[in-house]
Amino acid sequence: MSDTVMVRLRGVGKEFVLRHTRSMKEALVWLIKGRKGDLSAKFKALDGVDLDIREGESVALLGFNGSGKSTTLKLISGVMRPDEGSVEVQGRVAGLIEVGAGFHHDLPGRDNVYLNAAILGMEEEQIDARFDDIVAFSEIGEFIDTEVKFYSSGMYLRLAFAVAVHTDPDVFLVDEILAVGDEPFQKKCIRRIKELVAAGKTLVVVSHDLDLVADICQRGIVMEKGRKVFDGPCTEAVAFLRERH
Repeated sequence: MSDTVMVRLRGVGKEFVLRHTRSMKEALVWLIKGRKGDLSAKFKALDGVDLDIREGESVALLGFNGSGKSTTLKLISGVMRPDEGSVEVQGRVAGLIEVGAGFHHDLPGRDNVYLNAAILGMEEEQIDARFDDIVAFSEIGEFIDTEVKFYSSGMYLRLAFAVAVHTDPDVFLVDEILAVGDEPFQKKCIRRIKELVAAGKTLVVVSHDLDLVADICQRGIVMEKGRKVFDGPCTEAVAFLRERH
């Protein structure tokens, strides 16, 4: 691990609007009052989060549902922007935030490999050179020229993961995605993730599989109600979270 900070969050806040279904009477009163008041509620997903992740660190973001860990990962990936504070990320970021994210359903797998790899910053010549390895890793060779709208969720995962790990990312993000797919492929993905970590890449994982993250990650950050409540060795973070269950 080096002193280079790859991911830096400062005072990050993120809020979502939750629209609740109201009764007809409540909605009518709201209209009669001239639409005064709000029929929706706001949810503070992140509240003043500061975080540094250095080059070569393997970090697990842990917490119960609604704690803010997946929102943090989406901010790091650039899928979302913070309402408050700043998010800075160095180098190429790749990973699996949602199954099939970035796939064009009407295009075949082959075209989606090029599309996704280009989005992740690769040149066409680089994709050409790695295409066969990507397809081999995905294990869906016979379907590579099939439109991805006909793919199962497992096939989506295989191709998405294969593209992501072959783009040589500096920061690799994984959000619960390994829960999809069969066990042999999951083990293959985990081996590949460990290879990335061994090669000095930066890894940030969100998972409810505490034994898995304890095996992969050195550092664990426990989040609760949008705030960090623990930051230390992953085994200690897992123990801390289990005590709060």
